[in-house]
Amino acid sequence: QVQLLESGGGSVQAGGSLRLSCAASGYTFNSFCMGWFRQAPGKEREGVAIIGSHGTTIYGDSVKGRFTISQDIAKNTLYLQMNSLKSEDTAIYYCAAGRANGGRCPDPFTYWGQGTQVTVSS
Repeated sequence: QVQLLESGGGSVQAGGSLRLSCAASGYTFNSFCMGWFRQAPGKEREGVAIIGSHGTTIYGDSVKGRFTISQDIAKNTLYLQMNSLKSEDTAIYYCAAGRANGGRCPDPFTYWGQGTQVTVSS
């Protein structure tokens, strides 16, 4: 079974950086899409960054140029490097995985971590 465990959340001042990690097990990297999603108070969950089974990365418009998604296949770990953080980035961040179908990622993703809180203060 697929298990996802996020870590690295915390509190940071605006302009600062955090790196989130997601330890994954029970899936094959080359057949799964992996991604980071977030849910802020009063808002729907949104996609932050996704890496497809083909290796292509996509980012939400609000984080382009600031966040970077990457994966360490040997360590079965997904990362989200977050730079130039803004108060608007405050949210619970979730790691997610789903099997790719015909080159497309599922919507919604199938497997989810427990979430890690990121709080950015101005």
